[in-house]
Amino acid sequence: MRKPPPNRKRSGTLRRLRRTFFQPSAIELAKSLLGVIMVRRVGGVLRRARINEVEAYLGPKDLASHASKGRTARTEVMFGPSGRAYVYLIYGMHQMFNIVAGPQGAAEAVLIRGATALDDWAINLSGPGRLARGFGITRADNGLDLAGDDIFFLADLAHRPRIVRSKRIGVDYAGHWKDRLLRFVDASGRRQ
Repeated sequence: MRKPPPNRKRSGTLRRLRRTFFQPSAIELAKSLLGVIMVRRVGGVLRRARINEVEAYLGPKDLASHASKGRTARTEVMFGPSGRAYVYLIYGMHQMFNIVAGPQGAAEAVLIRGATALDDWAINLSGPGRLARGFGITRADNGLDLAGDDIFFLADLAHRPRIVRSKRIGVDYAGHWKDRLLRFVDASGRRQ
């Protein structure tokens, strides 16, 4: 009998996340992602980091969401199935890595804002631009299936995040949506 590849196997308290994990609404997915381990091979080395900061974007009604401008070439992936990467560039220099959430057509997403590097990986992953750069995420990853083998996620059943909610960062243009408590931080091992 063949052994499964190491990243598909249950080892101790780690469990590979399947596509169904990404199907809840952006708010529920955002909370569930805290404490999850993100994995990708970078420069030939398997890199892992524990997600500690995320923001939820609630589709076309959310004025801070790109989906509020409608279905465009840029936002098309957001209207597709959950569990896909939505990657875009801001300020001409920072890649932003999001995970599409909810049912197809909802156009909800979760921005991964920060993580803590694991396995003696000495890198600062605080802030969405640094996180994307550290994991080598670019626009070429837009639409990537996150239940595949390139970028994937592990639930750590032993980790219990302490969730703190606050306003999202950098969305002052979004009317009353700027005041919604849609930023989630795992305060169990990190200062806000």
